[in-house]
Order: sequence, then C-alpha cells, then structure tokens
Amino acid sequence: MSHTPNAPRFRVRPPANWLNDPNGPFRWRNRYHLFFQHNPEAPVHANVHWGHVSSPDLAHWEHHPIALAPTPGGPDEAGCWSGCVVDDDGVPTAVYTGVDRHHTGVGSICLARALVPEDETLTDWRPLPAPVVTGPPAGLDVVMFRDPFVFRAAGRRWALVGAGHADGTPSVLVYDCEDLTDWRFAGVVLDGNDPVAVDAFGDKAVGWECPQLYTTASGEWVLAVSLWDGDPCSTGYLTGRLQPCGEAGLRFEARAAGRLDQGRDFYAPAVLQEPDRALMWGWSWEAREQDEVDRAGWAGVLTAPRVVDVHPDGALRVVPAPELALLRAAEPFVTAPGGPTPLPSAYDLTVTAAGRTTVSLLRSASGAALTVLLDPGAGTVTLDRTAWTRARPDGSAPIVVRAPADEVRILVDGSLLELFVGDRATVTERVYPLPDDVPELLVTGAGAAVTGWELVPPTHE
Repeated sequence: MSHTPNAPRFRVRPPANWLNDPNGPFRWRNRYHLFFQHNPEAPVHANVHWGHVSSPDLAHWEHHPIALAPTPGGPDEAGCWSGCVVDDDGVPTAVYTGVDRHHTGVGSICLARALVPEDETLTDWRPLPAPVVTGPPAGLDVVMFRDPFVFRAAGRRWALVGAGHADGTPSVLVYDCEDLTDWRFAGVVLDGNDPVAVDAFGDKAVGWECPQLYTTASGEWVLAVSLWDGDPCSTGYLTGRLQPCGEAGLRFEARAAGRLDQGRDFYAPAVLQEPDRALMWGWSWEAREQDEVDRAGWAGVLTAPRVVDVHPDGALRVVPAPELALLRAAEPFVTAPGGPTPLPSAYDLTVTAAGRTTVSLLRSASGAALTVLLDPGAGTVTLDRTAWTRARPDGSAPIVVRAPADEVRILVDGSLLELFVGDRATVTERVYPLPDDVPELLVTGAGAAVTGWELVPPTHE
C-alpha cells in the first residue's frame, strides 16, 4: 500500500489507484465484507470495478481480489457501479448498477452471485448475463436511475433505486423484489417535493443517489440520500415511518431531516443493518489538486465505521463503532491538558469541556493553527482549518456545528479528519499538512479533560 505522507493507514482504501462509493457492506460467516467503487489502473474516476476487503472485527482489514469487473459486451461493460450485497437463500448476491456503452446516465440493475458461498472470504463472483431491470419505469420521465439498495419490510423484500426526473425533481423509487430475479415497480417512496425534504435540503439536488434505509429498535426508519446536482453535492437523512401505499407499495413519511455529515468531504454512505444496530461507512474524496493525486498514486478513502441510530426528537444519532478501540495503543499518549504534546499521524482523541475550550491540532510555520473550538454556552463546535486550503469549489471556511458542545471525539488517520460532536453531528474533512507543519496538541480552557490514543496496527492472538 502507498505510504505517501499523510496517507490514511487504518481506514479502508485500496493499495493504489481510485476509490469512491462504499458498496455492499455485508456480514457473512463471522466476517464483515466491504466493497467499493474502484479503478484498478489509475487514480481517476473511470473504469469502475468493485474492490473488496473483509474483516473479523471492523479494525483489521484484509484485501481481496477484485470482486466485480465489467463484462465486454455485457450490461456492465462501461462499469460495475454502486449497489448492495444480500443473502439470497444462502447465496451472497451483489445487486448493482450496470452501465453499458450506450448509457446516457441511466443504468440497469444487475446481479452477481458468490460462486463458493461456503468460503468466508467470498473472493469469486459470477455476474448474471442479463439485467433484472433494464431501465427506469415508463411514464415517470426518469433521467437518472442507479444505486439499488435491498431491504426487508412488511414481511417482504424490497429495493430502493435512486432517481432524478426531467423536471429536476429527485426521488427514490421502490421495487418489490421478493424474487431477486423478478422485480416489480411499486411506486415512488419519497421525492424532493416532500415538505420535510424541502426544508432540510432545499431544491438544489436534481437526483438522489445511493439511497440507504435502516430501522431502529423503536421502529423508526432512517432514509439516507446523497444529493446530486450534476456533481456529488452533500448527504442528507430523513427519519420517519414506512407506510403501505396503494395495493402493493410503500411510502416514506418523514418527520425530521438534516445533513448527514456537516463536513465537505463525505458522500455516498452505505449502511449495514445488523440485528441490534446499523453501521455506516462514507466515501471521503480527495480535496487536493489532481497533479498531487497523480504523484501519490491513489485517491479516496472510506470513513471509520459509524453506529447510526435516532434520538427521540428524530435527529440522527451517530457514534464511532466501539470496535475502533481495538486500534488504540495500550496506553494513551495524553490523559490531561498541559503543554504542547506531539501528535502521531493517526490518533483517537476525546475532549470534554466545562467551558469555552480550544483544541489545537496542527500548527503551520506561519503560526496559523487548525482548531476545534467547543463553546458549551453557545451550543456550538467550530472546526477552523482555514489555513489548510481545499482544492474544491466549496472552499475551506470554518464549519460551525450547532449541537450540545461539551464533548467531541476526533479521529485522525493521516489526511482524514472525522469530528464527532457528542452523538449529534459529524464533520468529515480532508486536511493535508505541509512539510513544515507541526502536528501538536494544545488544549486551552478551564476544566477541560483530554484523553488520546495513538492508532497502532491491530494484533490477533
């Protein structure tokens, strides 16, 4: 794997070249499997395959051969794009977007079966020769159609598909797919005219990509969508209920909604529904110039796994997966505020504030600092990385999160920074330190408590 400066070492990314959306998180024979959009030949978004890793514990990941590759002359000849993996009567099955060489933004829904289900590594896959859905349903004027997500509700198996319509309205379509080889269109589960969605997302998106759905112990459902305005824009969530619609369909009734991640470098999350929790990974793209990406030889990383749930008020609850503690060194490198403390390239840091507290993480040669400001009185946490610019049009301005502000957890792995504001908000940003920058922790504020661990390669007995 590339060890260019500030390259993440503990989060999922291929040894080289391109990564984008996480796909098909899946639990099989006591191993977690995670797939991802991958160009095996260059660090650019083209020639899309499915890369594949697996883990026994969400901390130590093993790389496997490419799972899905375009089939010459097949429905996926121009790319095996996003989708999910499900257990179909004991056979792990990938359900994904196939794009042929004639596509105009509209994909088909394809299947691939694991050839040896008894093998916990699931390294051999065989695509079915024909798609199960050749394109969008007639009569809806759909111009964007991709990213199937299969789930169970009301005693049946269903699939969501992300869509955009010719009039600029985004939507999520739903299919009955109890038989994975026989899909029936069952309506629009939600669209961008929903008043809760309009209040939360506005009307900028013309398509909703990568729809994901999970349920909580209270019976509430969470629908995550990636907002596409011609380019990846941001991510949102809606909480509410799934209700029967018509004779044989479903409708999502939203009661609350918001930004899924407050940062600028998070997109296309994928969810794994487990019996007692739901896990989520997102894609963090590169926020640097392409010539720097070319020199590094890799692009894209997946976030740490997050446990996602819902608060009683309908807001999202997000915390790092507890298994991430397996990556911590045996002893913390800091246990109390004090003078400047050198920071490793990868760490797990928790700060609790009794009052206004500033956490400085990086210092430039000019004296500028990358800071996290906790202000419990104002109910805000502010990430200021202004001195470390991003090569993307949305810039590098400070990000202010309005949430209970007395505790943050900061996960840093090279250039990937993930900030958790209590269990109410997350901020994912890419920060690329310069050679003269000093990674250094300095916490200023009366009554602050700090604990930090370096991340170390996991070991197994």
